[in-house]
Amino acid sequence: MIFDYLIINFNCFSQDNFEQDGVILPRTLNFEGTKLELNGFGTRSKFLIDVYVQALYLTRLSQDANDILEANATMAVRLQILSSIVSSNKLSKSLNKGLRKSIGDSKMEQLKAEIATLEKLLTLQTTKKDDAFNLIYNPNDSSLWVFKNDVLLGKVPGFEFKKAFFGIWLSNNPVDEGLKNELLGKY
Repeated sequence: MIFDYLIINFNCFSQDNFEQDGVILPRTLNFEGTKLELNGFGTRSKFLIDVYVQALYLTRLSQDANDILEANATMAVRLQILSSIVSSNKLSKSLNKGLRKSIGDSKMEQLKAEIATLEKLLTLQTTKKDDAFNLIYNPNDSSLWVFKNDVLLGKVPGFEFKKAFFGIWLSNNPVDEGLKNELLGKY
């Protein structure tokens, strides 16, 4: 398994971009002077419909979900919408359900203000097919920066929220176990 990860990630260094379901994913993202490397990527499907392509970017490649969740380091999730059935409200509700599944009701209550801020940012504009969201955690201000089509919509404060947010896909109870493995480079 580790050998497969090394081969896959070694091959990453020879390509500038990757293609997943028609979406081009860059091998690196730059954020506030920090270079983030593509750790893994996959497609989230629901009811046999491909909903979005997702990629995980880290400063240091890792297959350890818990280390990633606990790291107070710059990291990003990129979501590119694949289906016209995905609206701003549906995306927000889907992420909310993922949070609830990942962290449970009591933690949801503790992060109520942060979740409301994320929902507000995601519903500021109409979401349509091919929109791309970069959700980047910045340890310098302990906040999740929310970009849509490379335009900053706002920030959601808190390291605990960062852990919960990335936990949607990387926790012990992720929304999609297969996608979790793809994001971790465990193809």
